[in-house]
Amino acid sequence: MTGTIEAAAQSKLNQWKAAFNGGDAAGCASCYEQDALMVVTPFGEFKGREAIEAFWQDLIGKGFSEVSYTDVKVEVVDEKSVVISASWSMNNAHGIITKELWVLQEDGNALLREDHFEVQG
Repeated sequence: MTGTIEAAAQSKLNQWKAAFNGGDAAGCASCYEQDALMVVTPFGEFKGREAIEAFWQDLIGKGFSEVSYTDVKVEVVDEKSVVISASWSMNNAHGIITKELWVLQEDGNALLREDHFEVQG
């Protein structure tokens, strides 16, 4: 059963990366639960899909793209949730993801409930 949440999270993560790299902030935000929490060190906390979309739109508007993940770690919490951590890089920045909490929804898709990451340069 845990393979289901892992596959669903990976599928939605790939969708998020494609949206970001395609300049689609709304597509990025659609990968989050409606009341999701995103904590971006050192920029602050963003609560809810609307605030999260505005954050991604600002970054995309400043020319950020080409996001990729390395050193990906997946920790299955239970049959409906998984935590992903990784290093990330893009054309103008890099950092670490300390906690992406993906939760399986009733429709079988995973969405981000929490997204904690750091911009390190």
